[in-house]
Amino acid sequence: MGKTYDRIDGRLRDFIDAQPVFFVATAPVDGGHVNVSPKGRSGSLTVLDERTVAYLDFGGSGAETIAHLRENGRITLMWCAFDGPPNIVRVHGTGEPVFRDDERFPALAARFPDGDKPAIRAVIVVTANRISDTCGFAVPFMEYRGERTLHEDHFGRKSDPEFAEYCAKKPHVGASLDGLPALPLPLPPRADLSPGSGTPAATSTGTPPAADPAG
Repeated sequence: MGKTYDRIDGRLRDFIDAQPVFFVATAPVDGGHVNVSPKGRSGSLTVLDERTVAYLDFGGSGAETIAHLRENGRITLMWCAFDGPPNIVRVHGTGEPVFRDDERFPALAARFPDGDKPAIRAVIVVTANRISDTCGFAVPFMEYRGERTLHEDHFGRKSDPEFAEYCAKKPHVGASLDGLPALPLPLPPRADLSPGSGTPAATSTGTPPAADPAG
């Protein structure tokens, strides 16, 4: 029997943190292509507070999630247990892409272990309006063998200007499959990177200022 929750409590947070992969679902308002994306890079998701989750949006050949969030904000995140006790957790909510030229971006990126990695296009911030779990009895056991490094290795060889050029060449990065505005192009440089590189600019030590995830 499924349950709903008022917040992402310690038990739910531990479950979310333990899963090596999660799934993101979005859709345009009037017809068009429903999109489901797997997300799995270690260090790319964090629970900001009891009702807010965020993840890093890395470079790729499309930007459907960003386009749908810019149009209507609807998003569902799902985690399921492939080992241990069966469980599925979903967060239905409102998502916002925080782009690289947003003043909130540096503080949000600093919340992630992978926040200084190359090829980050945005931070996706999701405010929950429904938090639930279900049994997951039909989810198979699957063995986690480790992280794929192909994505990080590929984009790690590009400077930030080269990454911006890559984004500009992809036909469904600036606009979705249905022609909705997606990633802003030309890609703005990261405020926390030194010019012309993929290297974080020098910053003072200490805790970054708290971000306002809700915007």
